[in-house]
Amino acid sequence: MSTATRKSPLTDWTLVVPVVALVALVFSWGRDLPSGVVALVALCLGGAVLAAVHHAEVVAHRVGEPFGSLVLAVAVTVIEVALIVTLMADGGPKTASLARDTVFAAVMITCNGIVGLSLLVGALRNRVAVFNAEGSGAALATVATLAVLSLVLPTFTTSKPGPEFSTAQLAFAAVASLSLYGVFIAVQTVRHRDYFLPVDTGAGRSRPAGAASPSEAATALASASALASASAGGGAGRAAPAPADEDHAEPPSVRDALISLGLLLVALVAVVGDAKAVSPTIEAGVESAGLPNAVVGVIIALLVLAPETLAAVRAARRDRVQTSLNLAYGSAIASIGLTIPAIALASIWLSGPLLLGLGPIHMVLLALTIVVSALTIVPGRATLLQAGVHLVLLAAYLFLAVSP
Repeated sequence: MSTATRKSPLTDWTLVVPVVALVALVFSWGRDLPSGVVALVALCLGGAVLAAVHHAEVVAHRVGEPFGSLVLAVAVTVIEVALIVTLMADGGPKTASLARDTVFAAVMITCNGIVGLSLLVGALRNRVAVFNAEGSGAALATVATLAVLSLVLPTFTTSKPGPEFSTAQLAFAAVASLSLYGVFIAVQTVRHRDYFLPVDTGAGRSRPAGAASPSEAATALASASALASASAGGGAGRAAPAPADEDHAEPPSVRDALISLGLLLVALVAVVGDAKAVSPTIEAGVESAGLPNAVVGVIIALLVLAPETLAAVRAARRDRVQTSLNLAYGSAIASIGLTIPAIALASIWLSGPLLLGLGPIHMVLLALTIVVSALTIVPGRATLLQAGVHLVLLAAYLFLAVSP
């Protein structure tokens, strides 16, 4: 049953699960947990992920796109930043590269994992996944710029030895990242909002110059259909058959949307907090297995991005691939655009080096991801091949993280 058509989220299991996960966080925070308790906290973590997706969809249905995907992306990223700063404050010198590892993992997971899964689902459903090239291209350009400024340049700067920024360079990167993020949000939500709206499958084909944009064509088609159904006979007030897509159902009330927004924040706090609670067990397992320490950042990023991944896949199943891409690229932009300024501010009291520059292997993967993503986005439509290429890039990143 559609989440948007429910009378109230108060009657749903998604009210109970975030609270239970938050209680588990309170009782497990800062404690050495036995294996049985770790498994219980991990179960609460999974439930909180599902609850977060539910409430994000309720809020998204109320406020509409692209604000709905923006709510989830920003909420997850803000809490992710808090988690990174907390771990860096408690972890000592071994966490010097944690911000870099987590942010780069988020970029690779979103730009290859979430994008690849979304295109795969969309292409399996309609043979061709259709989206808005203008909006997705702008988002991809923002991701590429932020990633290069924050993660590649530190490797080549000479003011400090190693892959580090000097204080002035870090301040510039922080201001540039935050400014670019703010410009992107203004374009996405105000000035060119139509570039980020879902494209109707029938209206998303290639069009000649001067023709209506996909969103305008979809609006005109909907208006024409409404007029035709009103004049086709069968009694006054008779509506056209309701589409299966839940976006045509009645939006939730303001009260329900506010409740879901609050529960979304609770669920996200529980997701990130429970992930931190199980992270010592993860770190111990990674160390005992002889894996690189960067694997910890990858695992944390996978856990934190789980709500967005599920929400993106569910959107793609409803022929809303643009919403999936909004989630993917919006999360990558927020991850860099908010993390770098926060880390720059936290470096005032954090001791030890702050390693931001990527190594050669990761720079090659980042460059390949940017090039492949551009080739995927430019046509405004993608097939199973593009989905497979992105998923193979993600698999290569994960494999090289384990076996560099």
